[in-house]
Amino acid sequence: MDTSLVNSQTVELLSQITGQKLTQKNLTPPVIFLANLVTVLLGVIFVDGTVAESEKQRLLTTLYRFSNPESDVRKLTHLMIKGVKENQVYKQVNSLLVLAAPLSESEKLLLISFGYQMSAADGEIDPHEKKYLEIVAKHLGIQSQHLAVLEAGFTHQQNAETIPLNEVHFLLDPARFQELDTIFVKAASDILMSLPAKAEHKITKPPRKVSYGELKKFQEYRKQLDNYCYQLSQIIQDCTNRGFLPHTLIEELGEVSQKVQSQRFRLSVLGEFSQGKSTLLNALLGEEIQPVREIPCSGAVTVLKYGTQKRVVCRYKDGREEEIPFEQYQLKATISEDAALGCLSDELAHNEIDEIVFEHPDLELCSNGVEIVDSPGLNEHPDRTAITQKLLKDTDAVIFLTNASRPITQVERHLLQDVRTQLNHGKDNKSANNIFVVGNFIDLVRSEKGREQVRQRIERFVQGQNIVTGENRVHFISAQAALDAILQGTEDEYLKAFQNFTESIEKFLTFDSGIVKIKHSISQINQVLEKGLDGLYQSQDTLDGKIQISEAEKQKVLEKIGEASGRDVRIRLLASQAIDTVFDQAAESWDEWREGLGDRMANKSQHWYSEHSPVWSQDKLIRDYTNQFIRDLSKEIDEWGNTKLKDVILQKNLKYLDTSIAYELDAIQGQFKSLDEHIQTNFSQQLQLSINGINDDFTGMGGFGGGVGIGGALATGLIVFTGVGFIAVIVASVAAAIAGSFGFGMLDFDGLKDQIKGKIFELGFKNFDESMDKLTDKLDEIVGSVFENRVESASRIIAQAIALYENLLEQQEKAHNETLEQREADKVWIYQKRQELEQVKNELEVILNINTAIASSIT
Repeated sequence: MDTSLVNSQTVELLSQITGQKLTQKNLTPPVIFLANLVTVLLGVIFVDGTVAESEKQRLLTTLYRFSNPESDVRKLTHLMIKGVKENQVYKQVNSLLVLAAPLSESEKLLLISFGYQMSAADGEIDPHEKKYLEIVAKHLGIQSQHLAVLEAGFTHQQNAETIPLNEVHFLLDPARFQELDTIFVKAASDILMSLPAKAEHKITKPPRKVSYGELKKFQEYRKQLDNYCYQLSQIIQDCTNRGFLPHTLIEELGEVSQKVQSQRFRLSVLGEFSQGKSTLLNALLGEEIQPVREIPCSGAVTVLKYGTQKRVVCRYKDGREEEIPFEQYQLKATISEDAALGCLSDELAHNEIDEIVFEHPDLELCSNGVEIVDSPGLNEHPDRTAITQKLLKDTDAVIFLTNASRPITQVERHLLQDVRTQLNHGKDNKSANNIFVVGNFIDLVRSEKGREQVRQRIERFVQGQNIVTGENRVHFISAQAALDAILQGTEDEYLKAFQNFTESIEKFLTFDSGIVKIKHSISQINQVLEKGLDGLYQSQDTLDGKIQISEAEKQKVLEKIGEASGRDVRIRLLASQAIDTVFDQAAESWDEWREGLGDRMANKSQHWYSEHSPVWSQDKLIRDYTNQFIRDLSKEIDEWGNTKLKDVILQKNLKYLDTSIAYELDAIQGQFKSLDEHIQTNFSQQLQLSINGINDDFTGMGGFGGGVGIGGALATGLIVFTGVGFIAVIVASVAAAIAGSFGFGMLDFDGLKDQIKGKIFELGFKNFDESMDKLTDKLDEIVGSVFENRVESASRIIAQAIALYENLLEQQEKAHNETLEQREADKVWIYQKRQELEQVKNELEVILNINTAIASSIT
């Protein structure tokens, strides 16, 4: 609908019809279409001079489908009926043309379709009514061949001509009516159901197999690394069993091996409701897995992943988990049709399902290491912030789906910017290289000029707003047309465009993300391998008598073991004290911040915007204002979390803890260096490898600081409070409460928006303040995890240091008790194991070089 064609004549005419003083801002697309519909339907029933009671009932039945009883829209509908009837607008061609001027070709055809549907309710079309509809259609520019299709459909004839029939199906595609409302999308779908079906292409070929060759290669590398981890575990376990390596090494390798085995790509699909996300996933998978319909469908986060057998696991928000029959999957994953057409936010708010995990052994994409996370539509979801956080956790790439046949909505703009910020760990001025913006329904834009305009419009936004960076990050597809081609084994322009899109995704996952994963895994395996080699060299030196310690020195080693254990306990006590300090300081800081929050939020609310009317689309206006309340509240908490909690309170206390940890580890490292110099061991080198491994885990988090070579002072990127995760628990309760709290039932436009804002403030702050216990729990979780991670990392290093001490004593005892022949045999055995480790190291180097060469070739 081209609302730029709404002028003073339109406003004056609708004000006259409704008896209300309207403004151009009040004339939203649904209001304009409703006025046209009332006019045409009244023209149909009045054209023959008599109005039967059954016709009145059919009129109300048709119009009532667009509103709920006692709603403002229902009142507006009655005002329109009364005004159109009294002014006989249906007889005035000029008035009808003024009302219909903003309508698109599809909307005009849908309008006339309702006229034919009502006229043919008894199976026949009255000649007078048919003539009236033909006259109106001619003035609206609707082709007579399209009218013949409508007549054939509503009078149950099956002789419609193929070309006009396909054109009508094209024009009435439900995706074209999302700008109006979900109800109109459903109405268009119902109209199509009444018409003869399009001629189906006869399937002459088997379904096209979807292939992901590059991802398959990556999986082969991952399997090789897994195999090398297994070989290493066998070698190290043998060495540990014979006392030549400390027991902690096999535990360390087990952690690395687990990471390699669980390594996968996580691909998240986001967008508003009814943008074709489920159809897109079906096309990616090459199979109709996800439930699909024209109106909002998906109601829960769904994870599609590889499994050895087909099964569905439903996880609930209260922690319960159950395996459900496959037949129940689509039912569980779908919201009800009533909710889709009415109180969508309410049903979503009360949905007890946290996520549904669908495992399948035969989905090509998933079997090649990709987990796909499908989201419910986020534009009307009361838990949007929490859902987005779940979707983006550990994600490798995001597919953001929008409707190419209409401009990007304001909600989509905010959502894209939010996704970019989260992927960049809170940096809102930096573009993301792992967002793929996909314009779906490109088949609804027929002309090349129109498609070029669509491309320019979307690319201008994502580039102008600094949303994405990288090549081939914007694509235009028809997910349904691509899926049809895949299932029918055919090939067309839509399949080619879809393949270009999947190749871009595959290239990013494999070369941008995958090579980084491979290199990191090889680095971790090599760290364990180097420790093994160092340990075996030390064992041989012990057997050769190069490393000997006296009884007094043994006693000192035992004392060092006790000291190391004491250092571990001391670090844990310091961490506990630091956490208590953080909470005390955070509580004081929060109270100061909360005092001025109301005034700051009130100032921000002056800039809240919604394109929806407080009468026709009050629920959507409330949704927009609620989302902006949540957005502004999130930003306020961001500021407190980043400038006060993170940059001051946490940084100060973590720096204290890090300094303490560094001091304790420095002391152990110093003892090891002294021991190395005295008896020619290499303990300090082995411990340094452990420290380097922890430093890798804390990349971007500053390490422990101090003199152990872990990276100096605490980095500013320690934690990022983005309003996601930190307040997700609060946002959910606020949004759910606001969603169903309005019942204004009035047609007075003046001040209504301000009243809605006031109600949102009242309920929002009420729920916010009542959620302090949840906020405290979340703060406890975040702060506790940060300190716990550091303590456990330090504890792991200390445990490895103790194991090195103990292994030294064990080797000394073993060498002392063995005969010369036994020691010589041990040295031969150790040499063989070193050779085996060197062989694994060389093979890892080959994989690393191949991936480095690949990375160089694509940069």
